Amino acid sequence: MNTKVIIIAEAGVNHNGSVEAAKRLVDIAVDAGVDYVKFQSFKAKTLVSKNAQKAAYQKAQTDGKESQLEMLQKLELSEESHHDLLTYCDSKKIKFLSTAFDDESIDLLKSLGIIIGKIPSGEITNLPYLRKMAVTFPKIILSTGMCNMDEIQAACEALIGAGVHRENITALHCNTEYPTPMQDVHLRAMITIGEKLGVAVGYSDHTLGIEIPIAAVALGARVIEKHFTLDKNAEGPDHKASLEPSELKAMVSAIRNLELALGSEIKQVSASEKKNKTVARRSLVAKLSIPKGGIFTEENITSKRPGDGISPMLIDTVLGKIANRNYESDEQIEL
Repeated sequence: MNTKVIIIAEAGVNHNGSVEAAKRLVDIAVDAGVDYVKFQSFKAKTLVSKNAQKAAYQKAQTDGKESQLEMLQKLELSEESHHDLLTYCDSKKIKFLSTAFDDESIDLLKSLGIIIGKIPSGEITNLPYLRKMAVTFPKIILSTGMCNMDEIQAACEALIGAGVHRENITALHCNTEYPTPMQDVHLRAMITIGEKLGVAVGYSDHTLGIEIPIAAVALGARVIEKHFTLDKNAEGPDHKASLEPSELKAMVSAIRNLELALGSEIKQVSASEKKNKTVARRSLVAKLSIPKGGIFTEENITSKRPGDGISPMLIDTVLGKIANRNYESDEQIEL
């Protein structure tokens, strides 16, 4: 990663299984100006058992009668679809990413030339999976939802032990409730992760709105990931907690402005404000008429704008000096 904040627009499964919808999501991501558009790569039958229940938020946004397996089967992208989407992203000059949930999908993404492996929160305690990701991708982005520090540290150690360099790991603070209640964000935990593990940090957001990702950048996030959708009211597990196109665009604009505003750690006069120094600051002037040969005192001098004369900070060097000419009220003092 570099000094620019990397913004990942998480299309996820919000295409609802349609490649055409996925391409429309790519177009939205391009228009918003993000760095990556990310999908999810999985084989439902290798991910969940037929008896696996859906999460509460998934039940609320999808057919309550279907299993998690049935839901995910409708959201799979085929190998052909992956190739199609990668080609489409290349044509639109946006970077393609996907989260792989199984060995077959990991191999598929490697074959597509992907070099960043995105690990979802649910796989952080899956040691064989972590090792497979580590030997496949030189760079890792690790989501940390549902985790404590010990689990995150164990995952990082597994990745490093399998060959990933620490400097190539970015840990994303995350909460996996969709949407995440504000009181459960605990954004400062992102800082703790970076300090304790010595890795770059970012934030994967599932709150409603855009203010928390922006705040994360202010706190030092190097990567921001945020779900987006064509329509929040569409049927599907993640639409409700996703941004619509105008919101995604607003988030990106705010983050880019904040990047500029964070600027340098050095406090100095900026180029844009230099011209205002003389207008806003003061100079020592005669408070009333002072004859030549008179002595400058606190009673006969004061300070007024503009600031192109002797600074009031130097008043102690002026008091007691003799006027070398006549001064009218408001005339700048000269030595």
